[in-house]
Amino acid sequence: MTIAYLGLGANLGKSIQTLQNAIASLAQQGGFAVRAQSGFYRSAPVQADGPDYTNCVVGIEVLLKPRPLLKTIANIEARFGRTRPYPNAPRTLDIDLLLYGDMYFDDADLTVPHPRLTERAFVLVPLLELAPEIEIPRRGRAVDFLPSVAQQRISRIAAPDLG
Repeated sequence: MTIAYLGLGANLGKSIQTLQNAIASLAQQGGFAVRAQSGFYRSAPVQADGPDYTNCVVGIEVLLKPRPLLKTIANIEARFGRTRPYPNAPRTLDIDLLLYGDMYFDDADLTVPHPRLTERAFVLVPLLELAPEIEIPRRGRAVDFLPSVAQQRISRIAAPDLG
């Protein structure tokens, strides 16, 4: 099995509930298992418009290769009403493949590690919560990129008790 990390975000609708439901949906998929989840964070949109985002990162153990995993992710996004009317549009759910083990590849339809992973506090902060010592293939230690995103607004939020 390979350890992979997914970044989840939403800024339309009930974003915390959407992320919780998306994580539950991920946990029900075949080919991988959710092993860890960061806390929830509120962040300002980066190079995008719309309301603040709610974000988190999940760690999964995966048997699927990256492209089938990406297809599974896209299907979950679609079930949650994800549309792509224009780049960086507000969204009901966004799931990005951030890291796939120590693999590095750059194809037209898939780049791993995620190309903007080191430029986004809303990904780095929750990723480091799960894996403080993680290395990003061909880039170095994730923690070393925190100073470059320190100006981005992000805060940890408490998830509501839905029980």
